[in-house]
Amino acid sequence: MNSRRDFLQKIAASAIALPLLPLAGWANSSNYEGPVLRVAIMGLGGYGTRVAEAMQACKKAKLVGVISGTPAKITDWQGRFSIPEKNCYNYENFDRIKDNKDIDVVYITTPNGLHHDQVIRVAAAGKHVICEKPMALNAKEGQEMIDACKKANVTLLVGYRMHFEPKTLEIIRMRKNDDFGKILFFQGLCGFKIGDPTQWRLNKQLAGGGSLMDIGIYAINGARYMVGEEPTWVTAQETKTDPVKFKDGVDETIQFQFGFPSGAVASCLSTYSMNNLDRFFLNGEKGFAELQPSTGYGPIKGRTSKGELTQPHVTHQTVQMEEMAGIILEGKQPIVPVNGEEALKDLKIIDAIYLAAKTGQKVDLKLT
Repeated sequence: MNSRRDFLQKIAASAIALPLLPLAGWANSSNYEGPVLRVAIMGLGGYGTRVAEAMQACKKAKLVGVISGTPAKITDWQGRFSIPEKNCYNYENFDRIKDNKDIDVVYITTPNGLHHDQVIRVAAAGKHVICEKPMALNAKEGQEMIDACKKANVTLLVGYRMHFEPKTLEIIRMRKNDDFGKILFFQGLCGFKIGDPTQWRLNKQLAGGGSLMDIGIYAINGARYMVGEEPTWVTAQETKTDPVKFKDGVDETIQFQFGFPSGAVASCLSTYSMNNLDRFFLNGEKGFAELQPSTGYGPIKGRTSKGELTQPHVTHQTVQMEEMAGIILEGKQPIVPVNGEEALKDLKIIDAIYLAAKTGQKVDLKLT
């Protein structure tokens, strides 16, 4: 098992649309006649490929360009997805997209450590940005990215695909409807046995850490949208059994706990050394909700104290891109935010988890 992708295959008021760029694309579909978000993908690896394939079913979003450091990948994608030569760039020259009126947004799917500079360059080129999560290596970088996008008057969104997943949204709806009563506890278990020790996810400079910066962010973000509050403190403990594979600064396993203003608590696990996880559990005074698998590519499976969740499976990236097109083109607001400010909160929590694990102390959080 070489990556999160392999693992996952197996098992908003805050989204305010900034003034838009000129948009020339329009759908020629019998069901939809309206503006189309024209997307260039930066980083043509496994996840970028998954997004590209999912976008083939979109009506409001269309893949029109690519940015890669590998010429052979660009040639392959040109053939597979009918990408014109004029919309193909490498990492040295992609600033030229500023002069390309056929690209509206760049979706960045490169390693974490590259996001900061790439987002700022895309924003400076006057294009909207979608960035994979975690948005940056730390909160300082994240704030700089938000500031750069605001300065350039472009929209910054982050690839939180679970924020559009039907079973997840049903649990959020039920929680808001008080079906579970006062929320008392959340558990999030995220992890898998990572493979190739030379991959970028085990490289401190590129990944920014280890499991927490990859799979653990799902538990961090999930705790927030499942409980419906922002945590006010965190404690954490790190366990490392293989210091050769998991070098200094690359976490193997971290357990972390949150406290919320209402008194609810959360207990979460992020690991690169265990399979059979990917479970969310929410407990309230009147009922519960469980998702397992909770964050994989699907189908997501779940039940609540009121019965099985039966919402149909949809390809996450297809729905995500349709909804993000609505945010950028139409000013739609998602039920759960997907903007830079949402991602910054997760980065502040990640910073605090690492500090708590290092010091053994409870760390207070101020996210709002």
